[in-house]
Amino acid sequence: MEQAEKFDLPAPRFTKGHFQLIAGLGGRFTQESAEQIPLLWEQFLPQSDNIPCKVGEETYGVCCNPDGQGGFEYIAGVAISKLDDLPERYRWIELQEQEYAVFEHRGSLAGLSQTFQSIWKDWLPQSSYEAADAPEFERYSADFNPHTGAGLLEIWLPVKPRS
Repeated sequence: MEQAEKFDLPAPRFTKGHFQLIAGLGGRFTQESAEQIPLLWEQFLPQSDNIPCKVGEETYGVCCNPDGQGGFEYIAGVAISKLDDLPERYRWIELQEQEYAVFEHRGSLAGLSQTFQSIWKDWLPQSSYEAADAPEFERYSADFNPHTGAGLLEIWLPVKPRS
């Protein structure tokens, strides 16, 4: 297997994330089936403005509920203020207050997997942190354009000091 050419990963900023409810369309994936995630976004984006109690204009891609065998749930969603009026077809997750290392991804979505690989295989093992048991998520700015990569895309990795 050829290793992807290394690139400079911008240093993360560290911040405490606050409690949020995220709701949207979800599915279970593995590393092998993760290339299907863009199809989930294609289904979700046209209906994102219709989610009840939507807060803000950002969208979120949340990786959560790992099964311990490489599988995980991915939710393409938006922040909401409450669950009361959420139709059953939508999946939701609570993001608890948590310390995060926040990385900016620059450029098109085609290079997103390379950014993730650099975070997990280069930055994290060399840092004084380890991944915390909490959802990891992508946060897309309101002006993010998935075709050009214009706008801000951040990867929020839950971390804790290495023990």
